Parts: sequence; C-alpha cells; structure tokens
Amino acid sequence: MRLWAGTTASGLATWAMPFVLGLAVLDGTLTAGALGLVLATRTAGFLGAVVVGGVLADRYSRRAVVWWSGLAAGLASPVLAAGVGRSVTVMALAGAVIGAGQGACRPAFQALTAEVVAASLRQRANAAMTLSVRVTTLTGPGLAALLAAFLAVPLLLLGTALLWLAAAAVPPRGRHAPAGAPAAGERTGFAAEFAEGVREARRHPWFLAGLGALAAVITTGYSATGVLLPLVSRDRYGVETVLVAATTAYTAGALLGALLIARWYPRSAGWAALAGLAAYGLAPLSLWLPVHPALVVAAYAVAGVGIELFNVPWFTATQREVEPRQLARVSSLDFLVSYGLAPVGLALIAPAAETFGPGPVLAVCTVVCFLAPAAAALVPTTRRFASR
Repeated sequence: MRLWAGTTASGLATWAMPFVLGLAVLDGTLTAGALGLVLATRTAGFLGAVVVGGVLADRYSRRAVVWWSGLAAGLASPVLAAGVGRSVTVMALAGAVIGAGQGACRPAFQALTAEVVAASLRQRANAAMTLSVRVTTLTGPGLAALLAAFLAVPLLLLGTALLWLAAAAVPPRGRHAPAGAPAAGERTGFAAEFAEGVREARRHPWFLAGLGALAAVITTGYSATGVLLPLVSRDRYGVETVLVAATTAYTAGALLGALLIARWYPRSAGWAALAGLAAYGLAPLSLWLPVHPALVVAAYAVAGVGIELFNVPWFTATQREVEPRQLARVSSLDFLVSYGLAPVGLALIAPAAETFGPGPVLAVCTVVCFLAPAAAALVPTTRRFASR
C-alpha cells in the first residue's frame, strides 16, 4: 500500500503540473508560448535524468533514488509557483528540475516494485498502480477546475509540491543496494554502466521487439490522435463534444483494461499484450474513415482497454525476466525510447498533415499501429514475454 500510495502521488503530481499551468494560460497569467517552453524544459529534464536515475538505482538503494528525485521535484515546485506571472526563465529552470525528478524516479519505482512485491502478485500490483493513474486522469480535471475556483494557480502548484514530497517519503524500504551491484572501486562510469543495461536488454528479443512496437505506436498513432482528434472533431462533426467524449472513453477503457488484466493471466501473455497494443490502431482508423461519432468514441474506448492489456504484462515481464541488478537501467531504456519519441511524433504530425492532408497521415499511422505489433509477435520469445 505504501508503494502504491507513493507511485500514485508521483503520477498525480506529474499529471497536475501541465494542467494547472494550462489554467494559468486561461486566466491570462501565463502565455501559451511560456507554457510550451516550461513543458519543453520538463521533457528535457526527464529524458536527461531517466538514464542517470536508472544507473543510480542499480548502484545504490532504489528507495534512496526515489527519495532524492521526489525531494528535488518537491523543492522545485514552489520555485515554479513563484515564477508564475513573474519570470519565465525561473519557471523553465524549475520545470527542468521537476522533469529530472520525474525521470529519475520512474525506473527506480519499477525496480522497487520488483523488490517489494512477490513475483506472483506483481501483475496485480502493476494493474493497481496503472488503475490509480487512470482514475486520476479521469477525475483530476474536474477536481482541479473546482479547486481553481477558490485557489490561485501558485497555491495549486504548491499542492503538487506536497504530492512530490509524499512520493518521496511514503514508499517502503527496499534493499540497501541491488544484489550484485558494483562496489565503489569496480564502477566504470555512467555511460559504461548504461551500456551494460543496453546489453542486458539485447539479451531479451521479446523486449527489443515489444519496445520497437511500442515506440512505433507512440510516434505515429498516439501522436496523430493527439494532434488531429481536435481538428476532426471540429471540422468533420462541427462540435467539440466528440473530442471530450473520445478522450473520456479512452480513459474509461483504460480503467476497464486495468481491472481486466488484474485478474486475467493469458497463456500467451506476450501475444495478448501485443494484440492489445495493436488495438490502438482503431483510434486513427476511426478518424480516417467518415464514420458516425459514436464509432469514434467506441474506437477510443477499445484503444484504452488495449493499451493497459499491453502495459501491465509488459512491466511485469520486465520485472520478472531482466537481471535484477540491471532492472532499473533496462527500465530507463524503456522510458527513454517511449517518452523520447513522443515529442518527435507530435512535432512531425502537424506539418505532415498540412503538407499531405490529414487523411494520408491517419492512413499511414493506422497501418503502422496494426503492423508494428504484428511484426513484433513474429520474434521468438514474444509469445509469453519470456526468454525461455
């Protein structure tokens, strides 16, 4: 429960920051350009720290890495609040530190789960953690908007600081250091140790295949639906209701998927997970074809179910199959590729749609979302996400 509470606090703080800053844009305290800059520095901080955090979590106590990363994000949040309406530079620097804290704690939390939770219970534990994230995403906007009616944006950002401090302090203790972690005199440097984690990842064909499929779906399908759904909702259907209904259906579907995978243990877990990942292709497909808006909402709901049918077995298999002393580094590679390619896709989709039109872009994204997981399923060991 302490581990679940800590990861939930971290996920809530991660989600809340851009939403609260969006409220500042709405009330005129912050410009859209300033918001983009702060979010960009947060992403840069995340990508830089996720590698360092993975190495540190395999050197030292995973719990200690969670503590220091959460503390850094917690202390930077009041600085971010103080910069609202005063200094975009201060906000950008604080955003970078918050992103670094977020990036460093992700692989540490993944490895800490393997230390704290028994192997037979990890799938349920991972499902419970992703369930909390989806509940937050579903209920958070309404709660934040309600609080914004009584509290100023800086006070809401101070609330995220408390969440980060909870994420740092609440999780339980793991091991003092991972089993087999190198002693001080045996360490070879961050780059060499991260390269060792990459070599460990290469030992597992199912991991490389699954990560490649995930990266393809995020770069194309996830980016296309994020950028083009508002345009399709406005231009084809003439209302923003489709946008709201589809995004809500996606989160509701993910909730259902998390509940399902907490109890369902398919024999061919890897193939089932990749099929769930391929289901995301229904989202760009529904935007590409001139279908009734109800089918768009249904497609997003199925995509939400599928993404959790992939995520939970994927995390569980990584915690089970990867060498424990290198688990944080392999997890950091996972987050680096998946999170790192998302901004690339978002940056390319809009210019591509302007050049070729939304239809061809959505068609390509649909094909990639279906074929990438199918190709990954052909790789040996992907059937059960197991090396043997």
